[in-house]
Amino acid sequence: MPFNGEKQCVGEDQTSDSDSSRFSESMASLSDYECSRQSFTSNSSSKSSSPASTSPPRVVTFDEVMAAARNLSNMTLAHEIAVNENFQLKQDALPDNSLAGRVKHIVHQAFWDVLESELNADPPEYEHAIKLFEEIREILLSFLTPCGNRLRNQICEVLDTDLIRQQAEHSAVDIQGLANYVISTMGKLCAPVRDNDIRELKATGNIVEVLRQIFHVLDLMKMDMANFTIRSLRPHLQRQLVEYERTKFQEILEETPSALDQTTEWIKESVNEELLSLSETALTPGAENSSKLSLSPTLVLNNSYLKLLQWDYQKKELPETLMTDGARLQELTEKLNQLKIIACLSLITNNMVGAITEGLPELASRLKRISAVLLEGMNKETFNLKEVLNSIGVQTCVEVNKALMERGVPTLNAEIQANLVGQFSSIEEEDNPIWSLIDKRIQLYMKSLLCLPIPQKCMPPMPGGLAVIQQELEALGSQYANIVNLNKQVYGPFYANILRKLLFREETMGKVDASPPAN
Repeated sequence: MPFNGEKQCVGEDQTSDSDSSRFSESMASLSDYECSRQSFTSNSSSKSSSPASTSPPRVVTFDEVMAAARNLSNMTLAHEIAVNENFQLKQDALPDNSLAGRVKHIVHQAFWDVLESELNADPPEYEHAIKLFEEIREILLSFLTPCGNRLRNQICEVLDTDLIRQQAEHSAVDIQGLANYVISTMGKLCAPVRDNDIRELKATGNIVEVLRQIFHVLDLMKMDMANFTIRSLRPHLQRQLVEYERTKFQEILEETPSALDQTTEWIKESVNEELLSLSETALTPGAENSSKLSLSPTLVLNNSYLKLLQWDYQKKELPETLMTDGARLQELTEKLNQLKIIACLSLITNNMVGAITEGLPELASRLKRISAVLLEGMNKETFNLKEVLNSIGVQTCVEVNKALMERGVPTLNAEIQANLVGQFSSIEEEDNPIWSLIDKRIQLYMKSLLCLPIPQKCMPPMPGGLAVIQQELEALGSQYANIVNLNKQVYGPFYANILRKLLFREETMGKVDASPPAN
């Protein structure tokens, strides 16, 4: 059965050393500097290799690389099954016009043509057909549960290949009867979604076509069984996911010591930015003394996560600890960029014609829908954002004028319309003040989400100017917070190791560098 091996892996990896568990819990609950210092400077730590280790580099063998690749594949699959409720296996269908598709069709057609010629021969040749029934028997048996002994015995008795061969030698074999029995048994074992396929099999008259379609439906049933196993496995994986992923990543790290290089750089970048910010604060008049220049590990890590919302997923590698959520984060970032533009367009519209269109909520909703439709696919390379923004501006003027005419109010003059379209088109320009404002407010909202224990039950207040996208932003923010919180639980010990070696060493340097010069 598919995924039995995966299920076994989960069971084997449930246990983890107490130090790793304690580190993960401390990492997830860090709220202030003192708590952080105690966690990160304690002697107990994850067994993960240190990114700043002074040990000489170790030669990695091919087998170790392959073992790490298998661990990564298993970890990625387990993560996807656990967090993606819509995850399921699908059959890969080769395009009919592709070379592989044509070759497959020719080879399969040749096999069934040979089988048909053998069965139509005088006397008929049954060897290939018997082998097919032998394969069908094994597939049917694989669908049975351990307690299905009665049906198992029946299948083995009816599809006994030795008996069928003896019948064939005496021209007493009933191929159509065997096929009918197989179809009837498939009807008992298949999911309800396959009932129509079973009915079509029963209505098929040509025995070769029947056998051909039996294998097609059996393939579908195998996929159904695999997906059923995945659904059954998901609750168990969800309960064990943190320990399972952490253990698998530890195995990868042991085989590939450089598996945290990108993660270290990702966190180090946030450390440097926070140190620079604190240094600038210390040099301003009336600043507190240098003892206040203490970086919070939680703050550093949260700011690192915020960077993912502005990540260039096409050109920049993700930290290794976030690879399993790369596709989700990219999709989330793309949706967020679309929401930012919609918020910018709404703010510009309200500033320019809000007084004129006041009391028309339907107009605001219609403009939002138009913008969302025209901005679909904005992350594709072929998408011309400036041109689309210009089109949205023109359409906005049309809709506003239409609403004003319905109220008997004078429409927008040409100057206002040109100004509105121009401001829309300028959103994509670098350092656009409207874009910068909306971006900062969304960053503030997302940052506040990371500080909440359960974001879905207590959402932070929505900053001004974002009301038009509030519903979408709250849903997207919850998804983002879930990804971050799970990632913290899984990789907390590894982040702790990195931060302990980067943060407190850099903190001491930051205090010295940031001290105001003596007079």
